[in-house]
Amino acid sequence: MAARVADNPDKSRYEIFEAVDEGGAQQRAGFAEYHLYGNEIAFIHTEVDPRFGGRGLGGILVRGALDAARDRGLEVLPFCPFVRGWIGRHPEYRELVPEGQRARFGF
Repeated sequence: MAARVADNPDKSRYEIFEAVDEGGAQQRAGFAEYHLYGNEIAFIHTEVDPRFGGRGLGGILVRGALDAARDRGLEVLPFCPFVRGWIGRHPEYRELVPEGQRARFGF
């Protein structure tokens, strides 16, 4: 079973879940915390549990969160260094950062 990314608006974060057994049981492997204000989403912290490290889950999580932001028409403010670095390596997502804010984040 593939990793699954889901928004948890009650906790203001996107969470990633991965299967932990052959029966399909899933466990939260990490999250990307955000602050939503108007049409902006500010990513402030990303964390993957060390038990799930080295599997690329951080990238899957960020991609899922940014795709959801795009689908919702939100502008992205990548305060989180992991999210900012990921966008830097995937220029097709830079358009989500408002043009007037790109220099602030090094884009």
